[in-house]
Amino acid sequence: MRKIRVLIVDDSTVIRRLLSDALASDPIIEIAGIAANGKIALAKIPQLNPDIITLDMEMPEMDGLTTLVELRKLYPKLPVIMFSTLTQRGAESTLEALAKGANDYVTKPANVGSVNAAIQSVQDELLPKIKQFCKWATQASPSPTRAFAATARPNTSVNTPANGKVNRVDLVVIGTSTGGPNALSAVLPKIPANFPVPILIVQHMPPIFTTHLAERLNQLSQIHVHEAAQGDNLEAGGAWVAPGNFHLTIRRQGTQLKAVLNQDPFENSCRPAVDVLFRSASEVFGPNVLSVVMTGMGQDGQRGCNAVRQAGGYVMVQDEPTSVVWGMPGSVANAGLANQILPLQKIADEIILKTQSGKPVRTLERTAR
Repeated sequence: MRKIRVLIVDDSTVIRRLLSDALASDPIIEIAGIAANGKIALAKIPQLNPDIITLDMEMPEMDGLTTLVELRKLYPKLPVIMFSTLTQRGAESTLEALAKGANDYVTKPANVGSVNAAIQSVQDELLPKIKQFCKWATQASPSPTRAFAATARPNTSVNTPANGKVNRVDLVVIGTSTGGPNALSAVLPKIPANFPVPILIVQHMPPIFTTHLAERLNQLSQIHVHEAAQGDNLEAGGAWVAPGNFHLTIRRQGTQLKAVLNQDPFENSCRPAVDVLFRSASEVFGPNVLSVVMTGMGQDGQRGCNAVRQAGGYVMVQDEPTSVVWGMPGSVANAGLANQILPLQKIADEIILKTQSGKPVRTLERTAR
C-alpha cells in the first residue's frame, strides 16, 4: 500500500521537527519533504509529488496566503491544510485562506505543557484530516489516480417528508464543520433581510475563530450575523453563531427566545456540538424546526437530527458532490433521517421556501456597514 506523502511548509525548525515526528509515527504517512517558505515549497512540489501539504501562515519571503494563491493556480485539487496560531491574526488569516482554497486548518499547540503533549495534540487534530483528504490510503484497493484528481459526479436531490407535508418553520438550525465557512458564505448571503425566523449555527471552530467567522458572514449578508452571547434575544432577521468552546442552546422567556451558553461536556469530541443545539431546538419548537447539516467530518448532528425528526421537524442535508467532506451530512442521510439531500447552491432557496409559511415576527433593522 502506497503511503500518504506529506510536504511540510513552515519556517520554524522546531515546528517542522514537531510535525515530522507527529506524522511519521503513523505507518501510512511518509514525510515527502520540508520547506522553509512558500517559494521553496512551490519549487519542490514537482520533484516531491506530495499527496497533501501542511502550510504555515507566517513565513519570510513568501507567506502562507501568497503561497496558497500561487499553489491553487498550478494544483487546484492538491489538498492543503493550513497550520494556524490561535490568535486574532491567526483567525483572520485562516478564514481568508479557507476562502482562497485551503481545504482545512489546524491550530498550533499552545500551553500543552510538554513536547510529547504537543505531538499528541498534532496527531489528534491533524492525522484524521490528512486521512480524510487522502482516503485512498485507508482503502483496500487504492485508486491508481492521484488523491487530488477531480471526479465528476451528478447532483442529486431527494424529497421524502415523513408525513407528506412541511410543518410551519419557526426556527432554522444549521450544523457544519470542515468546509463550513465557505458553505455558510454561499448560503447566508442569499437569505433576505426580512427572513421571518431566527437562524442558529454551530460551526466547529475554536474561540476567536468563531468571532471572526460571524463578523465575516455579517459583512456578506443582508441579515445580521452575530456570535451568540449569553441571554441574546433571538429574533427574525438575525443569525447567531455558537462561540468556540461553548454549547449553544435556547429557552423561552415569556414571549422572547433567549440564547443559553454552557460548557457541558464535549459531545462527538466537539464543543460547540451540533447535536446539543438540534436537541434543544426540537425540545423548544417541536415540529416547527428546520435543521440543515452541511459539509463536515464525523457524525455530529446525526443524533440531533433524529431528535428533530422524532419531534416532527424537517431535516435537510448537503449532498456529497458539493461537500468538502461528506461525513456529517452523509451520516444523517445514511441513517435515513434526511427529508432532502441538496447541492449547496440550492440550500438557501429551499430554506427560504420552507419558511415562507412561518409565522412572521419582528425583524431586526439592518444597520449600515
